[in-house]
Amino acid sequence: MNIAVCIKQTPDTEARIKLTEDRRRVDESDINFILNPYDEFAVEEAVKLKESNGGEVTVISLGPDRVTSAMRTALAMGADKAIHLKTDRHPDDPLVTAKALAEVLRVGNYDLIFLGKQAIDDDHNQMPSLLGSLLDMPAATVVIKLEIDGDRVVAEREVDGGHEVLEFNLPAIIGAQRGLNEPRYPSLKGIMRAKKIQIEERSVALEAEQLQVESYDYPPPKEAGKIVGDSADAVPELLRLLREEAKVL
Repeated sequence: MNIAVCIKQTPDTEARIKLTEDRRRVDESDINFILNPYDEFAVEEAVKLKESNGGEVTVISLGPDRVTSAMRTALAMGADKAIHLKTDRHPDDPLVTAKALAEVLRVGNYDLIFLGKQAIDDDHNQMPSLLGSLLDMPAATVVIKLEIDGDRVVAEREVDGGHEVLEFNLPAIIGAQRGLNEPRYPSLKGIMRAKKIQIEERSVALEAEQLQVESYDYPPPKEAGKIVGDSADAVPELLRLLREEAKVL
């Protein structure tokens, strides 16, 4: 089975985000970057399928030189090959990224293309669907269970208020959700193996972006909490504050 996994490098979930002076970019000077957490589920599912059915897993990522560290993580988890689409930065417009990825995926003749359901930095949650449209393939996203029997795929996905089961044929695109599997930790053997794998570099000519970020803003600071007492006598005052100030009752 020929499998591709499109991954993105994102700021660590515990990073303290700072903005540039013009507030149009995130200041990357003091940020630890990681493999996008949802992409970990995508890599794990791809490697599991390779282990049970044979084949090869190729990870593909677009971005500056620093993204290779996320690619090494995916290789250490068990992927076999890596393709780096070199750009100065990640485009703000997800369609531009999707078109660049589609060009590579189209010639790869992949049976399955995995992605995380979304990246945790921009939260666009569009890439699996965009690639499905560009490549004319069935695409299921927010997938929490996957069964493959020959060319037949059964995918269970989360929807508002329940689950939805889709059936379609390969080739196909899967957007992985938390719960699809439990991503493995890269072993020392896997890390050493990943260091020896040559990452293929390809230059990319990106299209003009139609979506542009005008500015980012920090969330408003949280107000300090109130202590209304430390005994049952404080309950009436607590209820009053919940009704009149917090307006949650």
